[in-house]
Amino acid sequence: MMFGGLSRGALAGLAMLCAEAAAAEGACQLESIGAGTVIAVRDGRTLMLADGRELRLAAIEAPEQSRAALAALADGHRLRLAKLGADHDRYGRLVAFAFAADTAQSLQQALIGEGWARVSSHVGNSACAGDLLTAERAARGARRGLWADPIFAPLAAENTSRLRAESGHFVLVEGKVLSVRESGATIYVNFGRRWAKSFSVTIPRRLRRSFNAAGMEPKQFEGRRIRVRGFLEQRSGPIVAAEAPEQIEFAD
Repeated sequence: MMFGGLSRGALAGLAMLCAEAAAAEGACQLESIGAGTVIAVRDGRTLMLADGRELRLAAIEAPEQSRAALAALADGHRLRLAKLGADHDRYGRLVAFAFAADTAQSLQQALIGEGWARVSSHVGNSACAGDLLTAERAARGARRGLWADPIFAPLAAENTSRLRAESGHFVLVEGKVLSVRESGATIYVNFGRRWAKSFSVTIPRRLRRSFNAAGMEPKQFEGRRIRVRGFLEQRSGPIVAAEAPEQIEFAD
């Protein structure tokens, strides 16, 4: 049977191609940048390669406690390397996703899944961030690795004294949003009535469209529990600057 000049088989094939294209668009896609052999493990997310390059694993935060887990996954292995965006940081270090041997799972995914790393605040791609965040939630729920230690649990937004002590560090903060206000070029997500003292999340107004497109319209945070990740700053009160939608998750 023909439909608009196309046979049933042709229509089925076209539908399959469209589905594959949609799936590819929603998948984490990386660009290959070669390979390297690991000769040393510097810390929980840094490797030395045989050709002299220093490799920082992209998209994760991992403390010194994670070094042994990374060594077990990578030491002595030849890695396939792939990037999202820039492949070097300001210190000249290679920044990439890394895959051991022929595995489809990155070292990042493995470390997060085992509970030895947290998703960073800047992944660079929403699909890639979504995959990592899913693995992190599972590890946190099962209290694997770092999550077995209460010190790595998300901080309570109302615990301002603890937040002040964590200034300058990468954190996860969780709490109920009291209000969302705009002032000049900034959107303020407030967790307390004393805005100058309580914890807040800032979002640049110029990025509102990208947050909306990701289903994270700031105004809808009011009255909801959210979890935010990033480096904690101390201004008049403790603040995390959110510049990517994947830094914020609904926690209720």
